[in-house]
Amino acid sequence: MFEWFGKVNFTPHTKVSKFADYLKDGYLMGSKCSKCGHTDFPPRADCSACMHGEFEYLEWSGQGSLITYTRIDAAPTGFQDLDPYVIGVIDLKDGGRLVAWFGESIPESEIKIGMDLQVVPQVFDETEEIKVYYTLEKPGTSWNKRPAD
Repeated sequence: MFEWFGKVNFTPHTKVSKFADYLKDGYLMGSKCSKCGHTDFPPRADCSACMHGEFEYLEWSGQGSLITYTRIDAAPTGFQDLDPYVIGVIDLKDGGRLVAWFGESIPESEIKIGMDLQVVPQVFDETEEIKVYYTLEKPGTSWNKRPAD
């Protein structure tokens, strides 16, 4: 598919495939460079600070604060059945940023820039391929995780 855009991804599948396993099991994972210690969310196959290719996965808490948000009333193709909806960008406490839908625990009238939020992965098990998205919920909201191996 990348050929359509004139780009080809040469990252070995095995280098990032564990991230997909973590997502399917309900974990929020970032990466930590084994050379310089820099952390990234979402995880990177190569360190964004020093480009070293060895890393370990670390679990993120999903806690963060709202930077900005917007309400979508005229959704793009493929999302029309969801509008209107509100999405936000948060700075994660553990590092990195994330874009996600606001979940049911936060009415639109209560959304404020700077408010504390909890990222909650929403995983769909009814299909074999991974289908996951994140919602922004009230702090302390929990979710199901499969037991770690």
